[in-house]
Amino acid sequence: MKVLLFNGSSNEKGCTYTALSLVAESLNKNGIETEIIQVGKNAIRDCIGCGACRKLDGQCVFKDDIVNEVIDKAKNADGFVFGSPVYYAHPSGRLLAFMDRLFYAGGSAFTYKPAAAIVSARRAGTTASLDAIIKHFTINQMPVISSNYWNMVHGAQNKPDDVMQDLEGVQIMQTLGYNMAWILKCIGAGKKEGINHPAAKDKIMTNFIR
Repeated sequence: MKVLLFNGSSNEKGCTYTALSLVAESLNKNGIETEIIQVGKNAIRDCIGCGACRKLDGQCVFKDDIVNEVIDKAKNADGFVFGSPVYYAHPSGRLLAFMDRLFYAGGSAFTYKPAAAIVSARRAGTTASLDAIIKHFTINQMPVISSNYWNMVHGAQNKPDDVMQDLEGVQIMQTLGYNMAWILKCIGAGKKEGINHPAAKDKIMTNFIR
């Protein structure tokens, strides 16, 4: 089993990375393979809703960043963790643009697979940021993994060691990893017994403009 963890911070080894590493460590201890993917320092185009991905076998029409590469990786992954610093009480714009295109073009690679969101902040805006990330999961029928508190850590910008002083935050990340490992193993055991996810139904679209 493998979990992909995404660092939505432009700081490759900052507080968000430290938090993701704690989650990955717990997953590894439970026999789950992990890979932390840096979303990147460069700007990522947002989704323009062109629909071209419907004709490109689930690939985004924009090919100048890692979105399509990640869609391919996601097909063989079993779970996901998306991490971001908090900017103005929301996730990084880079991560949101990345996720919008990822899920719009390659949603089928994520459906029914467990996912978690984690955020790091100096002080506030964490729950609003978690909510924005998690909405991608719930529209895609993905089990959302929780911990023993909201999935957040605190630390000053460019001071990743601060995260390790947030003892509650450290435990939250570790517990999150254990919880995800448990769910993944439960899903794996279910599949061995012939219990698979529900059959997908054609989406009903309601237009409120009459």
